[in-house]
Amino acid sequence: MTDLANIHDDRDMGTPAKEGAPVTLTIDGFEVTVPEGTSVMRAASEIGLQVPKLCATDSIDAFGSCRLCVVEIEGRRGTPASCTTPVAPGMVVHTQSSRVKQIRKGVMELYISDHPLDCLTCAANGDCELQDMAGMVGLRDVRYEPGRNHFEQRTSVGPNPEYIPKDVSNPYFAYDPAKCIVCSRCVRACEEVQGTFALTIEGRGFESRVSPGAAFDDFLSSDCVSCGACVQACPTGTLQEKSVIELGTPERSVVTTCAYCGVGCSFKAELNGDELVRMVPYKHGKANRGHSCVKGRFAYGYATHKDRILNPMIRDSIDQPWQEVSWDEALSFAANRLRGLQEKHGRKSIGVITSSRCTNEETFLVQKLTRAVFGNNNTDTCARVCHSPTGYGLGQTFGTSAGTQDFDSVEHTDVVIVIGANPTDGHPVFASRLKKRLRAGAKLIVIDPRRINLVKSAHIEASHHLQLRPGTNVAVVTALAHVIVTEGLFDEDYIRERCDWDEFLTYADFVRDPRHSPETSEGLTGVPAEELRKAARLFATGGNGAIYYGLGVTEHSQGSTTVMGIANLAMLTGNVGRKGVGVNPLRGQNNVQGSCDMGSFPHELPGYRHVKNEDVRAIFQDIWGVEIDAEPGLRIPNMLDAAVDGSFKGLYCQGEDILQSDPDTKHVAAGLAAMECVIVHDLFLNETANYAHVFLPGSTFLEKDGTFTNAERRINRVRKVMAPRNGYSDWEITQMLANAMGAGWTYSHPSEIMAEIAATTPSFAGVTYDLLEEKGSVQWPCNEASPDGTPLMHVDGFVRGKGRFIVTEYVATDEKSGPRFPLLLTTGRILSQYNVGAQTRRTDNVIWHDQDLLEIHPHDAENRGLKEGDWVKLASRSGETTLRAHLTDRVSPGVVYTTFHHPDTQANVITTDFSDWATNCPEYKVTAVQVSLSNGPTNWQEDYAAQAAMSRRILPAAE
Repeated sequence: MTDLANIHDDRDMGTPAKEGAPVTLTIDGFEVTVPEGTSVMRAASEIGLQVPKLCATDSIDAFGSCRLCVVEIEGRRGTPASCTTPVAPGMVVHTQSSRVKQIRKGVMELYISDHPLDCLTCAANGDCELQDMAGMVGLRDVRYEPGRNHFEQRTSVGPNPEYIPKDVSNPYFAYDPAKCIVCSRCVRACEEVQGTFALTIEGRGFESRVSPGAAFDDFLSSDCVSCGACVQACPTGTLQEKSVIELGTPERSVVTTCAYCGVGCSFKAELNGDELVRMVPYKHGKANRGHSCVKGRFAYGYATHKDRILNPMIRDSIDQPWQEVSWDEALSFAANRLRGLQEKHGRKSIGVITSSRCTNEETFLVQKLTRAVFGNNNTDTCARVCHSPTGYGLGQTFGTSAGTQDFDSVEHTDVVIVIGANPTDGHPVFASRLKKRLRAGAKLIVIDPRRINLVKSAHIEASHHLQLRPGTNVAVVTALAHVIVTEGLFDEDYIRERCDWDEFLTYADFVRDPRHSPETSEGLTGVPAEELRKAARLFATGGNGAIYYGLGVTEHSQGSTTVMGIANLAMLTGNVGRKGVGVNPLRGQNNVQGSCDMGSFPHELPGYRHVKNEDVRAIFQDIWGVEIDAEPGLRIPNMLDAAVDGSFKGLYCQGEDILQSDPDTKHVAAGLAAMECVIVHDLFLNETANYAHVFLPGSTFLEKDGTFTNAERRINRVRKVMAPRNGYSDWEITQMLANAMGAGWTYSHPSEIMAEIAATTPSFAGVTYDLLEEKGSVQWPCNEASPDGTPLMHVDGFVRGKGRFIVTEYVATDEKSGPRFPLLLTTGRILSQYNVGAQTRRTDNVIWHDQDLLEIHPHDAENRGLKEGDWVKLASRSGETTLRAHLTDRVSPGVVYTTFHHPDTQANVITTDFSDWATNCPEYKVTAVQVSLSNGPTNWQEDYAAQAAMSRRILPAAE
């Protein structure tokens, strides 16, 4: 059973859907009309007639190898495969004639004669298409004498076959070659869906079987990225989740939304009772279209990890051990402390940080807590340190603080710019869709200081890689615009119709200046002038042009300027307002878009409306029954500064680990240490909890109802899969804290919170849980003007009216390399880990990445006497840490790179407090550093580890 009202048809239709003119045919006496190009197999499925199949599945193109799906067509000779035969007008098809029945039974007999018959003990029993199809064709006997089979070892003797050994190297799934029917579905899924091309069929005849690569490769050492597409495609027990082998075939499912990155994949959580057995990507998920990555598919084990804290805890000071207490005692302790601080230091002395991992409803309540209960606007969120420049830059140019397209749009693009993003690691499901479009002929321009996988990998290669020097994004983007303007490649008709022409003329005069030419900029950016000119011409003339960007754009002192420059490029070339184009920020966390939508910023109420506007405040004041302060509150950096100064005293931090994720770790620690009440609401004792006085155990996405909003503005339902192990969903905990402070909130379900969001926020005005059940998901704005949501923004005009060109003057960062710190450090993510690693480090994903490494060019390593795997000290003006070196030419000489997933490295002790001029987004991507040999952890790391160990002592609950 599937716990989802109005669920879409979840049958496997055999072959993918097509678009085309209607074609009418007759199948087994039933008339059916389907789009041109549809297979006979799918046409039959449309009217409920299932044709037996093994090699066909609707996530990949038809193959026609198993011959189980043969049919008879009047007027045609033979028995063609229905999966590879397209429909034709007037076609008359017979799927159940005696002839095709006989053929199918014979084909199935051959398959079964070459397959182990251990069905009763096979992990796929009850979930095996081979088993199902044998029953469907009525196979009751196998005439062939037992003989040599493909699954026996060549050396086996005696009556009992010795099976080829299983490959159990991958932590999440097993490969049993004995059960392979060589249907190639896994190989094709790896190619067509994932785009990795890691699998192949090796051998001939009885020796044919799936191979993960070279002869010495297994599924762990090969190019396999463990996305699970092969496992999902496999019709037998050949590729099987280890969780199913251990726990049994699941008997119920709940459709929900992944809680990792901003792609927002839909999954079926499949369970036995209350025990989660596996996560299967949901084929009707509009963001992922049935695909997944290793994190969403397999890395859910943190929900039951032994490190998870399930009981509230308090302590008077951070040098004391934690004491487990009841919920009432913890909430009373927190409320009394917060009220006491306000009485002593003023109502603005406390604030909140909302979570981009929690639901829209939970985030809405946290910002409401500070505005309606604390009486101030001291609310901020992790977008401060990632995509706040997106909100500012796109708001200024287009009039709305979000991306313009849906993910389906990439299928219509002709030229893609990927700037400051690494989709294969950070947004892998979107990357698979992008790679599929690139293999179909679209062109790619990568702008990145590092050679990411998209620059060149299996079957794709970027037309241009503009390998710029970190910190020079604005100069590169302006140089691209210089070429487009000076060579007359801009779309004048579009600009005159859709944009402010006078502002364009001012901008055009600015970019025409010879100082912005690629030749002049080359010395600054390091990008060859001719390469940049070719890239600009390609984008301007190549058809539909789409720009996708990430934190490599926003996390700079000129992050907002670069976002505005990107918007300028899109408007210059007329690439906003239709399919296949647009400006698309790739959001890092699952609900970072939603946390911004919900009013998490100190100057904006939900829906990006400034708190200074009396009419906007009145909307909330009427419903909340309280006065709302018209003065913007403190941003996270301001909260920390004020704490050090002694005026900010209390913080409620939900689902955010600022000590590990925010820049200049020493300053963050000093700010937290200066506060008198830090409340951490999370799953684990994270790094920020080292400085906390109250710990409120949180709930995972599997334990709550609500919604997430992904990078394409898609509002997706999150459904409770199991009861909260801590006793409460996060929205309930926030409500209990508010009520402990006298709020009197009475929400009984997240749908009631969404009703309040809809009543106060124009872009969500039409959003209800009933609508989401009916539609599956919708993209905001969803209101009276757009009742079904808005897949594409700015179609008939920009939200602000006329698109606004803004001059983007390059201003060099104050962070500069020099003799003491000659290298530039930039940071990023890796596929198997996620952000600060709190979730993924508590899963088997650590097999692929158990520590942060420093990527350094061999030339720089040789100059410093460094070898692969050496311990090195990474030092900046802010601090120093140690980690191991990895020599690679992915980075240019003069540039080093690391990830930030492991707290024992604490890469952010290196990063500075420089930030974006408009939003305070930290400049993570440009830090001047020196690298030298080291013999172990720094003094700071040792002190930090000791303090963390002391801070995590837990006394048992009082009797």
